[in-house]
This record gives sequence, structure tokens and C-alpha cells, in this order.
Amino acid sequence: MASGVRRVKLGSQGMEVSALGLGCMSMTRSDYGPGKPEQDMIKLIHHAVKSGVTHLDTSNYYGPHLNEILIGKALKGLERGSVQLATKVGIKSVIPEVEICNDPEYVRACCEASLKRLDVDYIDLYYVHRVDSRVPIEITVSKSRSHFSLNLLIKFKSVILVIDAEYLFV
Repeated sequence: MASGVRRVKLGSQGMEVSALGLGCMSMTRSDYGPGKPEQDMIKLIHHAVKSGVTHLDTSNYYGPHLNEILIGKALKGLERGSVQLATKVGIKSVIPEVEICNDPEYVRACCEASLKRLDVDYIDLYYVHRVDSRVPIEITVSKSRSHFSLNLLIKFKSVILVIDAEYLFV
């Protein structure tokens, strides 16, 4: 990996990521348009990582699910420890209207599904995508710990459930 991209410490757990991350949403079909050719996007991800970008960001909602599958394919050509993989949970659908769910049981089920789609043993950073007005964030965080089995918890390099920036403005 090239060393041209500055690294920063993320949170208090000691995880370091590249200061520049790669948001992968538009690589596959999204609310903003059609996706790009899969092989081109895999090459782009590999090029970014070789250039020093190590923070890859996706979501179970993007595609939906297609983006995590693409990232999983791209990771096959990389050393897993060379990237910090972030994915999100919480948006169930947008048709006919946006449905947000940060219920701890739903979060757990989505995490297990994301691990399978990404075809990885662990996720570095897992966080909620949007505010759920029905479930206080404190419930999502505290109850998610009890809903996650020990087997699932050990699949996280650093067990982190992060609050999205959206919460800062509520």
C-alpha cells in the first residue's frame, strides 16, 4: 500500500483509517442512478487501496444489497487487513416512503446478512444509517449488545456501534 494518504485515529478504540475514505454507494444501482460496470468498480477499489485509501464505506441499503456484494468481490483481491470496512444498517425501504428501523433484533439480523454478502469474517465499523424516531439510540446501542451472540460479536475487529452524524443535529 502506498503511504501518500494520511492516517487518522478513529474514536478511542485505536482503529486507524485513511483520512480519505472511499464511499461506494454509486458504484452499484442507487437512488441516484444506475451502477457502473462491476469489473471497473473492482479495479477502482483496488487502485484506491493501492494508493493508500483504506476506509471503504458501504451499506446494506445500497443496491439494495448489491453494493455489499460488490465490495465483497473486490475484497477477494486484497489482503483483508489492509482495509477498514464500514457498513451501515437502518434503512428498510424507501418505497412508498422511507422506513427506518434501528430495532436491536433487526440490527442483529442485518449484521449477519451483511457479513454473508460481504463474504468477510468481520466488519471493522458498523453503524446506523438514519435516526429511528421510534427507537431511542440508547436502546439500539445497549440492547444490540444483548441481541448479538458471542459468535457474532467476535466477527467484529472492534465492536463498535457508531452514531451517524445525523444524530448530532437532532
